[in-house]
Amino acid sequence: MNSLLATAHPYIIQYGYGALFGVLFAESLGLPLPGETFLVAASFLAVQGQLNIWLVVVTAWAAATLGDNAGYAIGRFGGRKLLVRHGARVGISVARLDKTERFFAHYGPEVVIVARFFPVLRQLNGLTAGSVGMGWKRFAVYNALGALLWVGAWSAGVYYFGKQIEAWLLRVHTAELWLAGALALVLLVAVVYWAMSKRSRSRR
Repeated sequence: MNSLLATAHPYIIQYGYGALFGVLFAESLGLPLPGETFLVAASFLAVQGQLNIWLVVVTAWAAATLGDNAGYAIGRFGGRKLLVRHGARVGISVARLDKTERFFAHYGPEVVIVARFFPVLRQLNGLTAGSVGMGWKRFAVYNALGALLWVGAWSAGVYYFGKQIEAWLLRVHTAELWLAGALALVLLVAVVYWAMSKRSRSRR
């Protein structure tokens, strides 16, 4: 578990699905938070049986979708001016905003799906779609689909492969126990043989 996962882990342990929802919602709204890391950490906890994987998926999808829609509303109703003025305080420079808007304007609503898989685009997804005047209904459909694909890919991947890794580690641990038992048995036989040989020599 890397340092980011280690950081997310205690928050999810303490606050459960609320921590996952809050971080993903805020990240989708535009704040530079490690939403992906929290999703991975929650999925790992589901592998260990501490969370329910279906609730992780539903919580993450709802947070990502609602956060992006809130960001869309901000971008649509004048939020761009606030981003230009204060965005640098939360890691959103004017140059980055302009570049993202050009990207959205060029590739259309399909980019809403792809944006979910890239950190900076994921944070600016709703804000940018709103500021460039993308229709809300179209944005909502593509955004919901993109969030579902993103959440599904990470949670299912971590849950499946996490179970495989956990099963493999269990097999390794079992093999180690068998090996330790075999070595202990060999050592015991050797000690008994040595003791019997020593006693036999002392009687001669």
